[in-house]
Amino acid sequence: MSTAPDQSAEPSLLRQALNVPNLLSLLRLAGVPVFLWLLLGPKEDGWALAVLVFSALTDWLDGKLARWLNQMSRLGQLLDPAADRLYILATLIAFLLREIIPWWVVVPLVLREAVLGVCVLLLRRRGFAPPEVTYIGKGATFVLMYAFPFLLLTQGGSDIAAIARPIGYAFTVWGGVLYVWSGVLYVIQAARALRDAPAG
Repeated sequence: MSTAPDQSAEPSLLRQALNVPNLLSLLRLAGVPVFLWLLLGPKEDGWALAVLVFSALTDWLDGKLARWLNQMSRLGQLLDPAADRLYILATLIAFLLREIIPWWVVVPLVLREAVLGVCVLLLRRRGFAPPEVTYIGKGATFVLMYAFPFLLLTQGGSDIAAIARPIGYAFTVWGGVLYVWSGVLYVIQAARALRDAPAG
């Protein structure tokens, strides 16, 4: 677990926000309320699906561009997982309200986010940076972001819905288990850091 970085040597937040990868992350964040409105307002599932696919593509693209263009930044390290978590939470809440997935699928995933939020606050109070994103955590997010479009396609009685249903459920189970497990690993990291930190 690393300590919080010294931000004095980094470019200003405005300069960081104006690079291409971070602009994509900001665009993804701006899409969250649009996505929710499409699902819960007019119930335009086709357009909501398009926003979700766009989010998944830009999630992949912003990381690639940050490395290709050498534009990795502290802001990007915060924006990217924040956008992922917001999309996951927004989708879970919308799908619960639409009765696309049951509450017992939603509760463990939302609880995971709440527990991690508490861990981050405790770490910041002791001068630590948030836990670094692990491959398991990134993989879990990737799988869930694949699951959600398939779950959206399950609505209705069409042949596409029949094909999408087992795929969507399989991705949801796989991604959900990985997502909760990655949360357990983050909690273990945080607990070790707080235990070993000097009292102050």
